[in-house]
Amino acid sequence: MKDTQKKIKVRGKISEVLPGTKFKVVIDMQGTEHTIFAYISGRMRMHYIKLIEGDEVEVELSPYDLTKGRITYRF
Repeated sequence: MKDTQKKIKVRGKISEVLPGTKFKVVIDMQGTEHTIFAYISGRMRMHYIKLIEGDEVEVELSPYDLTKGRITYRF
């Protein structure tokens, strides 16, 4: 990740598990709930961290597309 690209980090909850290791995550941004599509980061894949529906996760969003993200941490 370049220093010029700032990522938005938010907490959310996995609402649905989709095929191809993708997930629907519900996040709360400024008092409103949004549903985004997210995938698992490479470090989580490397350490075989499993995610199920209902897990609370940290998601990185790009400032250019707020509908897609990368799951970087499971709480």
